[in-house]
Parts: sequence; structure tokens; C-alpha cells
Amino acid sequence: MGEGKGGQSSQQKQQSDTTTALAVAGAGAGVFGCLFSPMILLLLLVGVIVICAIGVVFWPLVIICQIFGCGGGGGGGDGPSVDEDQVKVAFESDGKGELAEEAVPPEYREVVKKAGQECDQIGAIVIAAQITQESAWDPKLKGLDGKEGISQLPPDKFDEFGEDEDDNDETSALDAEDSIMAQAKYMCSLAKDIDALVANNEVKGAKLDLTLAAYSVGLDAVKQAKGVPQSGGAQSYVFGVRTSFAMYSGAIAPPEGESYPTISPMPKPSSSQDD
Repeated sequence: MGEGKGGQSSQQKQQSDTTTALAVAGAGAGVFGCLFSPMILLLLLVGVIVICAIGVVFWPLVIICQIFGCGGGGGGGDGPSVDEDQVKVAFESDGKGELAEEAVPPEYREVVKKAGQECDQIGAIVIAAQITQESAWDPKLKGLDGKEGISQLPPDKFDEFGEDEDDNDETSALDAEDSIMAQAKYMCSLAKDIDALVANNEVKGAKLDLTLAAYSVGLDAVKQAKGVPQSGGAQSYVFGVRTSFAMYSGAIAPPEGESYPTISPMPKPSSSQDD
């Protein structure tokens, strides 16, 4: 076995390991908080087979298709058809397409659409997918490091961007409308910063991925890494958010007469577990 062939094999193995790790992390962090369901565990096993077969990181989306159906319709036979192309396109998109409103809880549809109009860089699909990742649409969630509300902004960022959006004479992270609009304004601010950093060749990568990473781990971490950081959960965060694009773009259709179920994120450790 030659050195070149051995080196290539090692590189391919490392890439495969990284891809699989990202897929597992992304699926767990943003899509399947209910991993303990036997059916989900079985489908995840099927997903491992899929990733080996097609060599890409879209298997969590294919699993969702197996549950809900893709492309606006189910197939006959043993289960719904899976349109891998539509799912792949959704995953790789910029999130600026038309929002599939039926995928958003009714009480939040208007504010999510409004948030998606805050700036040109960030669409409503991105906003909705982030909320799924951050809180699974729980407006009263209290997370780590003082984060509160449906969008889980750091307290200093909510103080900076939060406003009384629903005119109830109170600005609160636990108010869903205030939180979602603060999320949009923060994301737009980050997107503007990322545009400048990319233009100056200070960071490299897809602008949306960089912006999502900055929301998750901070802009300074993205600057220091000169891209999406490989540590701190930034890559799995980006993957997890993108995984939900299939739901909110309409690439996956809910069962006829039903809305999407709530999909919870991976449980976070309690503050008592932190050192």
C-alpha cells in the first residue's frame, strides 16, 4: 500500500468521522430531543445506513421525511415517499424563501413573518428554525447563563435589542413577541458584522453559517476561529438550525389535517451541573 493511497484513506476516514459526528450532533441538538422513542432510535439506525449510502450529512432530514413525508405528499406502499433533492435544497438554502406558515404555531406566525422582514440577510425560515433549536417554541423557558424566553438571547443582547413590541408597557425576554423581534434584530446586526468581516477576508465560510455561529457562541469566537469554530458547539448549532429548514420551507409536509408536532432540542445540563 503506497503512502499516497494510505494518506488518502486516512483523510477520507477523518472526513467521514467528522461528517458522522456533525450529523449526530446536529440531529440531536436541533431535531430529535425525543430520541428515547424506540421508533426514532430505529429510524436513526436507518439514517446511519443512509449516510453511508449517499455520503452526505442530510440523513436527519431523510429521517424526518420518513416520519412526516416530503415534498408535500406521501407515497404509497409501506410509507411516505422521500424527496431527498427537496430536502437537500432546503438544507443548503439561505433561508430566505417563503415561510411554510402551517409549520409555525399559530400564535407566533405573524411575529415570525415580521421578524423575517427585519433585514435582507435573515429570512423568516431562519428565525423559525432557530426558535426550534433554542426553545422548541417555549416562551417561558429559562436556560443557562441567564438566558430566558423563546429565542434564548444572552441577557446583555436582549437588553441591547429588546423593545416593547406588543405595546404592553413591558419589555421582557419572556414575552414571545419581544424576544423574537430582539432575535431578528440581533441576527441582522451580526449579519452586517459578518458581511464586513468576509469582505475584509477576516473570516471565511457561508455568511449565514457564520452568522448563526456568532449567535450561538459569539462574534468574537467566530473572529478568532476565522470561520465557524470547531469547538463550543457552533458547528452542531449551525447544522441543527439548517436541519429545520426542511420543515419551515415546506419541503416536508405535515400529515393531512394535522400540524407539526413540537420538536424539542437536546436537553441542556442544569446549572447545578456546571462547575
